Amino acid sequence: MKLAVMQPYFLPYIGYFQLIDAVDEFVVYDNIKYTKKGWINRNRYCRNGTEALFSLPLAKGSDFLHVRDRELSAGFSRAGLLAQFREAYRHAPYFDDVIPTLRSIVECPQDNLFDYIFNSLQQMCALLGIGTELRISSAIAIDHDLRSQEKVLAFCRELGADTYVNAIGGTELYDRATFTSARVNLHFMKSRLVEYEQSATPFIPWLSIIDVLMCNGPDKVRREMLQEFDLV
Repeated sequence: MKLAVMQPYFLPYIGYFQLIDAVDEFVVYDNIKYTKKGWINRNRYCRNGTEALFSLPLAKGSDFLHVRDRELSAGFSRAGLLAQFREAYRHAPYFDDVIPTLRSIVECPQDNLFDYIFNSLQQMCALLGIGTELRISSAIAIDHDLRSQEKVLAFCRELGADTYVNAIGGTELYDRATFTSARVNLHFMKSRLVEYEQSATPFIPWLSIIDVLMCNGPDKVRREMLQEFDLV
C-alpha cells in the first residue's frame, strides 16, 4: 500500500493533487502547528494577467495552536472570496465547469480552519476523479509526540504501508536507509512544469489548482496533467 502524509493546504498547486492521486491513502495533518508564513490558508492565482494572493482570514489565536484549533475569522466574507474568483476567471474557457465546485468549497459553513480545508480537498478530489482515501492524522492510533520521519514510519506501520511517497521538497528530511530497514520503500515526487494557455504573459508557474482547472478543464487535468510527475 502506498501512503503520503502532508499538511492541509487551501486550494494548493497541482503537485499536491498529483501526490494524492499517486497513493492509496493520504493522511492530512490536523494536529500540526499552524505556521503564519506557510501556505495552509493562502495561495496564488492569476488576476488581470498578474500573480495575486488569496487567503482565508483567521480569528486571533496563539501561535502554538494546532491547525485543528484555529478558526476562520468572524468577518470572513465567503461571498467576497467567491467574487474574487469569479472576477478573475469569468472569461476563462472552463469557468462554467469549475465554478459550481468552487462555489461549494467557498460557501462551506464550517468555521474551523481544518474542517474547512479538509472539505475543500474532498470536493476538489471528487472533481478531479481522485479516489484516494483521505485520512485525518489525529484519528490514527500512533504516538503523536513522535517527530519527522519517525512519525511518518509510525503511520506506515499502523496503516500497513510498504511504500511512502513524499513531495520532492522533503528529500533532506528523510533517510532512505532508515526507511529500507523498516521495510518501507521511500520515493519523492517531482512535478513536471507544464505550461498552458494562461491570461498571464509570461507564464506564471505553480499557481493554485484553480488556475490549472479554469484554463484546462477537469477532464484534461484528470486525464493528462495529474500524471505529469517523476518519482525519484
